[in-house]
Amino acid sequence: MHAIKKGEIRGMYVMGENPAMSDPDANHARESLAALDHLVVQDIFLTETAYLADVILPASAFPEKDGSFTNTDRLVQMGRKAINPPGDARQDLWIIQQIAKKLGLDWQYGHVSEVFDEMRHTMPSIGGITWDRLEREHAVTYPCLKEGDPGQSVVFVDTFPRDTGRARFVPADIIPANERPDAEYPMVLITGRQLEHWHTGSMTRRATVLDAIEPDPVALVHPLDLADLGGKPGDVVTIKSRRGEVSLYARADESSPRGAVFVPFATTRRRSIG
Repeated sequence: MHAIKKGEIRGMYVMGENPAMSDPDANHARESLAALDHLVVQDIFLTETAYLADVILPASAFPEKDGSFTNTDRLVQMGRKAINPPGDARQDLWIIQQIAKKLGLDWQYGHVSEVFDEMRHTMPSIGGITWDRLEREHAVTYPCLKEGDPGQSVVFVDTFPRDTGRARFVPADIIPANERPDAEYPMVLITGRQLEHWHTGSMTRRATVLDAIEPDPVALVHPLDLADLGGKPGDVVTIKSRRGEVSLYARADESSPRGAVFVPFATTRRRSIG
C-alpha cells in the first residue's frame, strides 16, 4: 500500500468475493468501498458488494466453464463446462484478458489449459500435474513434483522442509482477546457457517430448497441465557456491539455455551425483520 498522490485514482477490482457482507465490520467495509473512486465487481449475482460498484462484470459460474479446482486437502480437480453462461455473462478468462488488453498487456491465452501450464511451471508443488493428466485422471493430489509422480495424499511422512529435516514445535502462550466481555457488553459473539448456507449466501440463499430449510436470520442462544433475558424461541433479539447491531430470530440451542451467542454469517442477507 502507498499514500494516494494527487491525480491518482483509488480503485479496486473484486472478483467472486463479497466483502460488503463478509467483512467482520460491515459498516467499515461498506464505507470504504463507497469511498473508492472506482469499484469494479466481477460476479455471477448482484451481491451487496456489486451494489456499490461503478462497473459490474457478469461472470460465469463453475458449471459454465472449464478449469481446475483445488481443495484445502490439496486435491486438484478438473472442472468441465456443462452449460453455457446466461445472457451477456462471459468466461472469467475472457473478461480478464479484455481488461489486460486495455491496459496494454499482450495476453494471448487461447484456453485455460495454457494458464494452468503457466501455473505449474512457476509452482513446484504442482509441477508434475499436466492438463492432459487432469483430463485423463480427473483429479491429482499435490505435492506432485515430477510428471508421473502419483501425488502425495499425506505430506511430511519422512521429513519436514527444514535444514535438519525435523519439525520444530514451539509452545505458545494464550493471548487474550483485545476486547473482553464487560458489564456493558457481557456476552461473546461467535460467528461461523451453517450446513445449509455457504459464506454470504449469495448462491445458497437463491436456492429455494436450502432457503426453505433455513429461511430466516437466527441467533443461537443457550436456553438458560434466553430465559434470563426474558425471551423465548422465535422472539426477535437485537445483538449490539461497539461497532454495530443486527436483529435476528432467537433460537434456543444448547450447542452455544452460556454467555455466548452464535450467529451464522450467511443468514442475515436478503431478509429484513420488523
